[in-house]
Amino acid sequence: MDKVGRKILQINSVVNFGSTGRIAEDIGQKAMGEGWESYIAFGRNDKPSTSNKLKIGNDWDIKWHGVETRLFDRHGFASRNATYKLIKSIDKINPSIIHLHNLHGYYLNIEVLFDYLSKINIPVIWTLHDCWPMTGHCSHFSFIGCDKWETQCKKCPQKKAYPSSIWIDNSYTNFSTKKKLFTSIDNMQIVTVSHWMAEIVKKSFLNEYPTKTIYNGIDLITFNLKNTEGIKLKYNLDNKFIVLGVTNIWNKTKGLQDFIKLASFLKNDEVIILVGLSRNQIGLLPDNIIGIERTENINQLVALYSSSDVFINPTWEDNFPTTNLEALACGTPVITYNTGGSPEALTSETGYVIEQGNINGIRIAMDFIKEKGKDAYVKPCRQRALKNFNKEDRYAEYVQLYEKLLDK
Repeated sequence: MDKVGRKILQINSVVNFGSTGRIAEDIGQKAMGEGWESYIAFGRNDKPSTSNKLKIGNDWDIKWHGVETRLFDRHGFASRNATYKLIKSIDKINPSIIHLHNLHGYYLNIEVLFDYLSKINIPVIWTLHDCWPMTGHCSHFSFIGCDKWETQCKKCPQKKAYPSSIWIDNSYTNFSTKKKLFTSIDNMQIVTVSHWMAEIVKKSFLNEYPTKTIYNGIDLITFNLKNTEGIKLKYNLDNKFIVLGVTNIWNKTKGLQDFIKLASFLKNDEVIILVGLSRNQIGLLPDNIIGIERTENINQLVALYSSSDVFINPTWEDNFPTTNLEALACGTPVITYNTGGSPEALTSETGYVIEQGNINGIRIAMDFIKEKGKDAYVKPCRQRALKNFNKEDRYAEYVQLYEKLLDK
């Protein structure tokens, strides 16, 4: 196909917001740098974008989708009219490639969309950021050890987990319908952001499709080694061994209780800083944990990463957490649980992988890092990020994949 007139349309729940929104934004920018015309269709959180934006539906559509989800457990099956309007826009744009991201998020009707995708002659790429496409309800299942998704979801043990249903369990029908819809496209390429997710796909009904792993990337100019004096002065951290934890929402699957348990193992010269807590959560913390709701700006977050002696990610359920990459880029070693694709970011020179819930194991790993000294980890961590997680390199892989599919 001639490079002139190539168009990429991405579909995601959000635009230039959160991890998936920024990934779609960065892919669009990379594609435009290679001569593509870029469009992003989204449902919520309208943020500025360098791509052409297509808003799917309105606030009423999202609210009604939430009602159908809460009452009938039919997430992804509302927003019918909004999706028909999206299809009209797609026809008008006539993209060369359609790239799917998160289709959940109260904004899209998967029946309408996949009926359309199965009939048009446009290659489809689907990047899986979580497990929702392969289940009858949930977006993650490893925390409770559920394997029903491998055969047939029913009697969902996580009915009230996102996307929460307070009344009906429709997981059996959802699973069967998703299987029929999501296997109806002839020309579809699955992309996973971790090798762990690739193994999950092999066990799912999506296993008939070709699968490629492309790690997420980050901005290595922004996430870099920063001067830490201001942060240490702000929080009175001189001569302290700093343990950092960062996430958007702290809950049981992100390991908040594990950090609270770890606090009882800390020595007098050690302190934990947690970013992303609510005010109520901060009020319940022990004295040796500093709680921060949100950093003032990205530079403060980078300074926190750079000033910390170790980044700990005790996640119980994850695909490929970006926070690990951010810590490495700032020269900080990582300790994480053996959860999902989280260990894939690390090497023996850049951190430690601990079995879930092993607080004593975290303490031992901390002692290794403390004895060796932060300076011993800075260069290997930064090099690991430069070699494997530069967004310019990773998202160039998507553009190469687009061109490969068109050449076929």
